[in-house]
Amino acid sequence: QYLRLKLFVLQTRPSIQLRAATQADLPTLIEFEQELIAYERPFAPQLKKGKISYYDLKAYIDNPKIRVVVAVHKGEIVGSGYALIRANKPYQTPSEYVYLGFMYVRPENRGQGINREIMSDLMDWGKALGYTEFQLTVYAENKSAIKAYEKMGLVPEILTMRLDNIPPENQN
Repeated sequence: QYLRLKLFVLQTRPSIQLRAATQADLPTLIEFEQELIAYERPFAPQLKKGKISYYDLKAYIDNPKIRVVVAVHKGEIVGSGYALIRANKPYQTPSEYVYLGFMYVRPENRGQGINREIMSDLMDWGKALGYTEFQLTVYAENKSAIKAYEKMGLVPEILTMRLDNIPPENQN
């Protein structure tokens, strides 16, 4: 029974190719970023209203010290992610680690292992450079993302807590 199910999953899983992002991918990546921000707004009331940006994707794509990947299915970009090297806090080891970010898969392509493929690629990139520590940030209320990251072996470490005492009429 398990073997039949596993074979079914393998046969129905779409073929996904991962590749380094290029400047030609920028419009799609900016669209993904805006969709990600819209999805995360309910988890982050402190985000400024209106159009904002999390990343400098144009610079990330051109930076050889940052790996930006896209997942392509049937010629269409369906997912993205990046990895970059960050300095750790002076009192922590190792001195540097690989930070993972911009994990996004189009809603209609979720649940197919695409995020796992993207993260594996980014982690392989970091390992090839000699890094053993991988970190990312996720909103505490984003349970589906936390579940996906835990499946990849990541574990929660620090939870940032905040108190917002600014009256709504004085917020951005």
